[in-house]
Parts: sequence; structure tokens; C-alpha cells
Amino acid sequence: MFSKEESRKIRQEFWISFGKSFPRKWLLYNTKIKGLAFKFHFNTKSALIALDLEDDLENRINCWEKLVALKNILHTEYLPDAIYQEEYYLDNGKEISRIYLPLEQKVSIHNKNTWQEVMVFFNTNMTLFEAFFEEYKDIIKN
Repeated sequence: MFSKEESRKIRQEFWISFGKSFPRKWLLYNTKIKGLAFKFHFNTKSALIALDLEDDLENRINCWEKLVALKNILHTEYLPDAIYQEEYYLDNGKEISRIYLPLEQKVSIHNKNTWQEVMVFFNTNMTLFEAFFEEYKDIIKN
């Protein structure tokens, strides 16, 4: 078991290592679409990449409908195992819509032996996710 401070340092070390291993500028919050953001998630139980929709309900529904219309393309050409979840609840209770891809293997940010696998998963799949977004952002935005 790690103290909060030890855990914070380990998490920080992972993200610094990831940035050095795969040096590139990720889109993340810079989608230029209000409420739409890409996210990396890695904790003591799992790792995943996500596209989160956190805007007001009307804009969220509008954008979600466009993403659903593109679902077949995302699954066929980019991420066949991506999961669409219109109602996803964050740990803080906030409801969002999310498209995500979990890493199926058991991993932990506290276990450095799993870091390389997670980094490769993040790099490979977020690159594909961002390529999908870049190709279809005009459809998603309008």
C-alpha cells in the first residue's frame, strides 16, 4: 500500500515517462468543440482512453447523435472495440456521454511492470481515435 504522497509521485512519474516515451502533442481538450475532450485514464485497477461529452444537455445530445451516426465508421476503420455509453456517470456523480476503449489486461499505475503495455496501448489507440476525429470533426462540429 502506498501513501497518498507516494501514489502521487508514482502517477507523476508514469505521465512524465509516457510523455518522454511518446513525445507528441495530443488533442485532449483542444478539440475546438465545446464540452468534447479526449482523455487518458490510468489508475490502480484499469487503463482506458475516452472521448467525453460534458456540455449542457442540448449540445451533448446534438453532438452525441452525430457520433452515433459515425459509430460504424469508428468500429470498422479505427477502433472496433470502442464502447459507446450515452449515460456515463463519473466518480463525482456527474453524468456525461462517453466513447471509450478499455485495456482488457489487468494493470495498475502502481505496478511499473505494466507501464510499457499501457503506454503502447495509449499511444496506438489514442492515435487512431484522434485520426477518426480529425477526419470527421467537421461533421461532429456542425
